Amino acid sequence: MLSILFRMRNNPMSPVQNTAICPDGSPVKLHVHEAIGAAKAVVQINPATAVTERMYFAFAQFLTENGFTVITYNYRGVGRDGPHPKDVKAGFTSWADNDVEAVTQWVSEHYPSLAHLAVGHSFGGHAIGLSASSRKLHAAVTICSHAGCLRFIKPGMERLKVSVLLKIIGPLTAKLFGYVPGRRLGLGEDIPANVMLEWSRWTSLRNYFFDDPSVNAAARFSRPSLPILALGFNDDPWAPAQAIDLMMGHLTKCTVERRQLGPEDSEGFSIGHLGFFRHRHADKLWPIVVAWLNTQLPENQYET
Repeated sequence: MLSILFRMRNNPMSPVQNTAICPDGSPVKLHVHEAIGAAKAVVQINPATAVTERMYFAFAQFLTENGFTVITYNYRGVGRDGPHPKDVKAGFTSWADNDVEAVTQWVSEHYPSLAHLAVGHSFGGHAIGLSASSRKLHAAVTICSHAGCLRFIKPGMERLKVSVLLKIIGPLTAKLFGYVPGRRLGLGEDIPANVMLEWSRWTSLRNYFFDDPSVNAAARFSRPSLPILALGFNDDPWAPAQAIDLMMGHLTKCTVERRQLGPEDSEGFSIGHLGFFRHRHADKLWPIVVAWLNTQLPENQYET
């Protein structure tokens, strides 16, 4: 870990900001983390709900050191450098159809000679199934991408806590304030109201958004055709193996490789739903993703 922190402090490269334009005309800011040396592929990181791109910067740095150019971004209404979530009407499906769509198109247009890869964290993995632009991806890794049904959360107290948050407090604040003050609720970042209202509704459905006809999720998930590495962690109460398997089972044209890992695979460090991207997993878990991505590259695929 100390070696990685040393390299980060002494790396003069800083991510460069750019902007992608959504199909609905809205801008999405993104950051380009250029590969150190010749780039062999470009990786876009689709974030989780209520998580900003900053959480992925250390992992992005690790990827750049391994020859990948990396794109990070926030969904509209998440983070403090964009529009206030109260002013954003987006829900999950509009994030997929606009924000993710715009970034995926931008990457393909700006790096046409490189293999286009993705890492999707939680909802960021859902977006690979939901977004039409995923046809442009060469391969993808999903991290804790699960069907967020309450029935899958086995620890009783954790299920109660999540139920109160997602079924009562979250929807109530969404309707009262026009957004959800996630930072004050311990949910992460503030998020648009529609995101919470969709999330709350889907948690009670047996098959999550696959049971919501307005999403048309099964048809959407049947479109991508690419290799996927789907990682889950045994100490993640929000995304147990069954919930990940349900989600991945709908990617009917994809070749999905499933792996379940745990603290024993990372020197005893806890992982959970958010922990994979923390520095303490750089030596054990991050190389697993890099090694898999390397196996998906066309031979001699370098930027010219």
